[in-house]
Amino acid sequence: MSLTPDDVRKVARLARLAMSEAEIHTAQSQLNGIFDLIASMQAVDTRGIEPMAHGQDVVQRLRPDVVTESNQREHFQVIAPQVEKGLFLVPQVIE
Repeated sequence: MSLTPDDVRKVARLARLAMSEAEIHTAQSQLNGIFDLIASMQAVDTRGIEPMAHGQDVVQRLRPDVVTESNQREHFQVIAPQVEKGLFLVPQVIE
C-alpha cells in the first residue's frame, strides 16, 4: 500500500493538522516506510509458532502467598481525623 500526497492531505485534514507541502511529502515518505515495514512483517510465515506474552522466554519468580505482618489497623487509625466502624472517613470529592 502506498499513500499519495492527496491521501496525506486528507489524513492531515481529518486530524486537524496544518501541513506545508514539504511536510506532506516528508510525512508521505515516512508513512510509506511504515507501511512497507508492516507489509514485510506480514509476509513472514508464522504458522506453527505459538503466541508469546513476552519477547523472551522468561518465567516470573513467585513467592508463597503468606501473611508476613500483623494487622495494625487500630494503631494507624488512632491518628486519623475521622474513623467509623474501622473505616477511614474522607471528604466527598465527587458529587
